[in-house]
Amino acid sequence: MQPPVSAHGLTARVRTLLGLLALALLVPLAAVAGAAPAAAETLGCQPSPETGCLLGTLRAGETLAEVEISVAGPGGEQTATSGPDGRWSIEVTEEGEYTATIVEDTLPEGVTVEGPVTVNASLGQNNTVLFRLTGESDGSAVGGRSALIIQSAVSGLRLGLLLALAAVGLSLIYGTTGLSSFSHAEQVTLGGIVAFIMVNWWGLPFLAAAVLTVLFCGFTGYFQHAILWKPLRRKGLGLVQLMIVTIGLSLAMQYMFQVLVGAGTVRIIREAPTPISWGPVRLTDQSLWAMGIAIVVLTVVGFALLRTRLGRATRAVSDNPALAEASGIDVDKVVRLVWISATALAGLAGIMLALVLNGVKWDSGMQILLLLFAAVTLGGLGTAFGALAGAIIIGLVVELTPAFGLPGDLKYATALLILILLLMVRPQGLLGKAGRIG
Repeated sequence: MQPPVSAHGLTARVRTLLGLLALALLVPLAAVAGAAPAAAETLGCQPSPETGCLLGTLRAGETLAEVEISVAGPGGEQTATSGPDGRWSIEVTEEGEYTATIVEDTLPEGVTVEGPVTVNASLGQNNTVLFRLTGESDGSAVGGRSALIIQSAVSGLRLGLLLALAAVGLSLIYGTTGLSSFSHAEQVTLGGIVAFIMVNWWGLPFLAAAVLTVLFCGFTGYFQHAILWKPLRRKGLGLVQLMIVTIGLSLAMQYMFQVLVGAGTVRIIREAPTPISWGPVRLTDQSLWAMGIAIVVLTVVGFALLRTRLGRATRAVSDNPALAEASGIDVDKVVRLVWISATALAGLAGIMLALVLNGVKWDSGMQILLLLFAAVTLGGLGTAFGALAGAIIIGLVVELTPAFGLPGDLKYATALLILILLLMVRPQGLLGKAGRIG
């Protein structure tokens, strides 16, 4: 049995944990903020309310310069040529569907491109065009199935780490309260949209906006617990009724987001990120920092759960709330901390996903909701480390599905199918504890 945790000791450890979390965020986020202006300097097109930009970077082992790109769409036909860094951009004044085509005669010998690319362009933002280039430009092979699998695996690890930020909090909420919160995915959307508002409407630096967004999202968790979940539990509402409340809250938040920012995609940092390549693997600087931040934050959370008295109290409440309360643990304070931490982590995940996926929409949370529940269920309900493992697996499956020749539209279905098959063999999930039936 764990020794009792006093209210004063619990509060002090809450402050310590939040301080460690803020410190873990500070340095990496500063680097992301500092990297953005450098990317902007190399672009000839800058978006405005009246114009949008179609842009991209051409690489095949090395950057491809002097390659001609033709773009046709509502605004007519235009051409651009890639610069020494492989970047190109075209300004458009009308929204709609544009088709970008590389003039193959201008490609280096040995490099080929797979057909034209179609993109829906919006005004007021950058619209990235990604060409699939295969072949060799400097003696190193960048095409083929093996290169695609390696690239997809790295992209899957990136997606898994960012999903884990939200999935860990969702799992802790379930472990301490038994509640499956369908509104948790909207907390992810909230993080991306609040950061967008602070940067693009209020003009705050990205670093300050990111830190304030995480703190604001954590406060929403405190607010929800104080005025909604705690009073409803005291009134004796069951878990089914509470789950229905989370569904209603999710829908309300979605339409609130649509009223605030509209139905289109909004971007926090509008400048194109800097591409970085290691052999067949191509990522942006923003993706690398997002992965690094996720690893640092998840490590801090894991250390806090394993090595701090507060973390042990949280795990005790998750295992057996009645026994934890009998041993002197203030269960209500632990549950409150879990709501604060879970919503703060979801907000951070929203910021990182908005950067990596080039924007956030009012319904972005709905698109990842099943992935979050799949990660939590796959790893084992109520286990934070199981949620981490489940998120990594789900991310890898989602990104690797097209690499093995399956249609891209089936990638989410494949992840859920693997979840079903695993639960048939191990119903408690990867790291969950088997329960006695009957």
